[in-house]
Parts: sequence; structure tokens; C-alpha cells
Amino acid sequence: MDNLTHIDSNGNPKMVDVSAKNISRRIAKASALIRMKKDILDKLISEDFITKKGPVIQTAVISGTMGAKKTSELIPFCHQIPLESCSIEISRVEYDMLKIICSVSTSSKTGVEMEALMGANIAALTVYDMTKSLSQNTEILELKLIHKTGGKSDFTL
Repeated sequence: MDNLTHIDSNGNPKMVDVSAKNISRRIAKASALIRMKKDILDKLISEDFITKKGPVIQTAVISGTMGAKKTSELIPFCHQIPLESCSIEISRVEYDMLKIICSVSTSSKTGVEMEALMGANIAALTVYDMTKSLSQNTEILELKLIHKTGGKSDFTL
């Protein structure tokens, strides 16, 4: 367990001490894919489509942003990080698929990968929740980090 930063020498979980780290610009992007029936997706991306729960895409953008901001409340050892920006982009990538990209940034001592992942995840779950009455065949296929800069290493898929 030497490589796990959230485990102390006795094997107990802990929050990593970042007090000695320098503040640097941190950026992360994560994506989620949602597959649904083509006819539902056609309706979903039309500008005037609103379910009984409200406008799906706009609500997913708002909830994804809220999710990114609340990450440290849900993941026990995640640091509270003041986000300087958060954007959610939702686009059709195939005839039956939406792609959600959450991009976040901060100037901090630790990264914002978890915030980006949480934002994309919550936006995807919101789309699922708001369209589940239309079909039980909707799937959230993947959630992954696609880019990060700042800190020890940079990463891009």
C-alpha cells in the first residue's frame, strides 16, 4: 500500500496533506456517454423539447455544475477546492448517443479531476432521470477523465 496516498503507514485512510505543495493552475476534463433510442434523442436535442420535469439539456448543465461544486461533500478524502470555472457541453456524437464533457479549472494545491468526473456524471444521471419515463433502455456507457494539466503530470486521451 506504499503507493496509495490516502492510506497511512498503519493502513488507515487519511486525507492527503497538501500544505507543502505550491499553488498552480489546474484544469481537468471528463466525459460521459449516454445511449438512448434515436427517436428520444431526436426530441431531446430539439430546442423546444421539455419533459414534465423541465428542459433536459439545460437542467443537466446546471446539475452537472452543481455536482462539480459539491464533490468534496460526497467523496470523503477529496479536498474542498474553489472552482474558478466549470462548463458542461452536451452534444450528439452518434445517431443514438450524447456526449457530456465537463471542464473545470482552479488555481490550487491539488487537482480537479474528481470535480470534472463528478460534473460529467451528475449531468449524465440528470439526463437519465429526466428521460427514464420515455424509455428503460437508456444507458450511461462510460465516465472517464480525458484531460488534466497542472500538478505532477499532464494527461490527455
